[in-house]
Amino acid sequence: MNNASNQYKAERSPTHDLIGQRVVVVGGKTGIGLGVARAAQAAGATVAVASRRNLSAKERPDLASFEQVSLDLSDEASVRVAFDAIGSFDHLHVTAGGEAGSWGTFMDEDMRGVRNYMESKFLGSWACARHAAPHLAKDGTITFVTGGTAARAKLGLAAVTSVFSAVEALSRSLALELAPVRVNTIRPGFVETEWWNFLSEAQRDELRAKVRAKFPARHLGTPADVGHAALFLMTNPYITGTVLEVSGGELLVDWLF
Repeated sequence: MNNASNQYKAERSPTHDLIGQRVVVVGGKTGIGLGVARAAQAAGATVAVASRRNLSAKERPDLASFEQVSLDLSDEASVRVAFDAIGSFDHLHVTAGGEAGSWGTFMDEDMRGVRNYMESKFLGSWACARHAAPHLAKDGTITFVTGGTAARAKLGLAAVTSVFSAVEALSRSLALELAPVRVNTIRPGFVETEWWNFLSEAQRDELRAKVRAKFPARHLGTPADVGHAALFLMTNPYITGTVLEVSGGELLVDWLF
């Protein structure tokens, strides 16, 4: 009885470290992706960060402890070559996508913006999962990143809402297609990163004040908050096909539009 009880406890006590494991973060050199890369490394993982361009230690000394991989989300051949070069690993986290405002609006003269955004964010995520899958450990994970507009549409963001919803649907599908590899999505709320630099400093200050005043958590989201959530999804063996909201309660309030 004691042996059975001890076995049960062992099975129900997953570790919360990544010692001896390898993590690949696409978009891991800035913002949320960098937060995930740092969290994985702090948990003991060897971390590779992937983006279009490798950066020297002089340009970015904070990346010196990470392996750098060149990968262009909009080019499937580049994605395939990158993952073939990476080889075997345990966890994939895809944060990268289009730049702020790159998606355009619904009634633009042409559909160039939404096509480019779909190509980079949705099809780029698809390509990463597709070409990473043969190299992933059988108990590995894939985690995508979307945002609150996937659940609550906002004026002027039809492309973002549609693409985020598509990524979340892909995550659920791949949880079945790639099982026992676990596939999940993190849906962040406002996170203070370089992504918001298209706004003036005064506008960013106003935004921060709104978040602190209106979000139930009364907290400015940080890349470390999302990194913490990513670590949870990588280390908990009983979570797959799930959207984990890390938003401070953003969807409970009207705040931006």
